[in-house]
Amino acid sequence: MIVLGIETSCDETSAAIIKDGFVLSNIVHSQTVHSKYGGVVPDLASKNHEKNIFQIVEKAISHSGISLKDIDGIAVTSHPGLLSSLIVGLNFAKGLSLSLKKPILGINHLEGHLSSNIINNNNIEFPYLCLIVSGGHTQIWLVKGHNQYQIISDTVDDAAGEAFDKGARILGLGYPGGPEIQKKSEGGDPHKYLFTIPNIKKKPFNFSFSGLKTALLYTKKKLDEKNIKYKINDLAASYQEVIIDTLIDKIKKVSKLHNIYNVSIAGGVSSNLRFRQKIKLLDNYNVYFPDNEYCTDNAAMIAMCGFIKFKNQEISNIDILPKPNIVL
Repeated sequence: MIVLGIETSCDETSAAIIKDGFVLSNIVHSQTVHSKYGGVVPDLASKNHEKNIFQIVEKAISHSGISLKDIDGIAVTSHPGLLSSLIVGLNFAKGLSLSLKKPILGINHLEGHLSSNIINNNNIEFPYLCLIVSGGHTQIWLVKGHNQYQIISDTVDDAAGEAFDKGARILGLGYPGGPEIQKKSEGGDPHKYLFTIPNIKKKPFNFSFSGLKTALLYTKKKLDEKNIKYKINDLAASYQEVIIDTLIDKIKKVSKLHNIYNVSIAGGVSSNLRFRQKIKLLDNYNVYFPDNEYCTDNAAMIAMCGFIKFKNQEISNIDILPKPNIVL
């Protein structure tokens, strides 16, 4: 079965072709226009999707070695995400579905991330825990099987990726913040500054990162005011370390509660090298990461999710609507 995947939930325009669970092509266009604003501007994102989507889909088709008529179904991100961005991908997918007379499936972006670790037949066994960690989400899911998900923990404020973005802005670094802070952390002392994140008593498995950026801001401000010499590398490394340690600590707690030690990591932050190094040190855990190209938003994970659903005879109506705030 051949599935075309389309992803436009935020600021990546992506199209991919999957055949029987294997990626034939995965084209991603990341919008650099947002870097000067320090974050994604929705109107700019949708305009860039409109500008690029045709050529991105065309490139995915040509790189895959198939033709449009070979496609058996179209999977497109319909929720959650930026409304104006979702509309671009949905409208394009609907047009293709009608013109080719092929079935269409609206895919949950988070379910796409959950599917990223089974691309190209990664043999992860059910049940397992999946940490989705990105600019918009930081959640731990219990995955009992295909289409069988239970959310265990969520962030009560900022996502981890958002904390990286805001921290980078405070340190005068670029956007997106995760790669910039990782780069600056190299050669820095991760224990130079002691940043802490409070536990949430009523919901101990949930995440909270909003206070962390404030702590970084005041630490830097205090150092500047007192003319104390410091290295941005040390601040970046210490900031990165507490985010990573928090993610790992929550995974350990949830694993112990459910007695599940198969863990997959998905989302943009999963590409962080320090995070990968530290979590792989956990004893008696089987930890799975997607290939780097499937960590950030991409259409291969959407196509993979669609492939599984099409095989289970699932299909959406052609009048499917975007649902920007819906989760799984």
